[in-house]
Amino acid sequence: MDQYCILGRIGEGAHGIVFKAKHVETGEIVALKKVALRRLEDGIPNQALREIKSLQEIEDNQYVVQLKAVFPHGMGFVLAFEFMLSDLAEVVRHAQRPLAPAQVKSYLQMLLKGVTFCHANNIVHRDLKPANLLISASGQLKIADFGLARIFSPDGSRLYTHQVATRWYRAPELLYGARQYDQSVDLWAVGCIMGELLNGSPLFPGENDIEQLCCVLRILGTPSPQVWPEITELPDYKKISFKEQAPVPLEEVLPDASPQALDLLGHFLLYPPHQRIAASQALLHQYFFTAPLPAHPSELPVPQRPGGPVPKSHPGPPHIHDFHVDRPLEESLLNPELIRPFIPEGLVTGRQKAHLSQASLDGQPSGGDPWPVD
Repeated sequence: MDQYCILGRIGEGAHGIVFKAKHVETGEIVALKKVALRRLEDGIPNQALREIKSLQEIEDNQYVVQLKAVFPHGMGFVLAFEFMLSDLAEVVRHAQRPLAPAQVKSYLQMLLKGVTFCHANNIVHRDLKPANLLISASGQLKIADFGLARIFSPDGSRLYTHQVATRWYRAPELLYGARQYDQSVDLWAVGCIMGELLNGSPLFPGENDIEQLCCVLRILGTPSPQVWPEITELPDYKKISFKEQAPVPLEEVLPDASPQALDLLGHFLLYPPHQRIAASQALLHQYFFTAPLPAHPSELPVPQRPGGPVPKSHPGPPHIHDFHVDRPLEESLLNPELIRPFIPEGLVTGRQKAHLSQASLDGQPSGGDPWPVD
């Protein structure tokens, strides 16, 4: 820790406190996650090991947060990450009005590029949510918090726990107790995040697992073996029953969303996991190629950490020589004498020098050609 200077506290996670720090030698700003071990014999927590393993398995990618170093500290260890200003949850929470369609497209596009990269490297994140999507000062989105991530087994024979993912973004098969699943749980979460960006609030805000299923059923309708044949094989399928409920059209749930947005959202929020659209295919959807196009990261809201200072705008001085169509042309012409000190000697011809001198003596822009050319 001697090589870092702590600048402040960012927040606290399940396994440690996160600090903002500066590298003493390089001056680089980083985020330090301190993970404490309650007892040495307990070893390193599994979630911390998974986060380190997952981030070390994949090469650097602009849509995945970078793990810069891991080193021991006291009765624990420290993970050093690249510093990110805020997260998508804060952006949505502090937006004074719903995000513009171009901004929603930009965030979703960056998220899908990160998910595509993870899935191509056989990593399933299992906890995608706005709070785990970090945002840089330049508007760049990066996937973070790989504490629940696992290296995925393509043969489908491996058993996993169903107690993963934050409840509001948890796929239906997990709510029904599935132990065998794949990257499709991430794709459901992407759909929930997309819906939240379009809606300005979570689509399925359940307070417990049963209510979470009820929230999903209210919109997508009651799942049946005809729609989702594999549902009968899930461990908790017969433990609870719901009355028949018809699905609600997504255009009624999100009346302000475009037809293309609703079509893509409908490809994520599907009961059968294998029918959900892959992240790589979603990037080719017409949604991203119809107006308005995705905004550039520089056009996205400036994120702020909770309790951080509100950024102030710094407008420049008024442009006293702006052109205005309702004013006479001569009043909008630039006085050549104003730019004379900034022109290197040798670039101005004799005739132009004479014109500058005359304009200076007149005290006003000259008529005719404002910048004669030899």
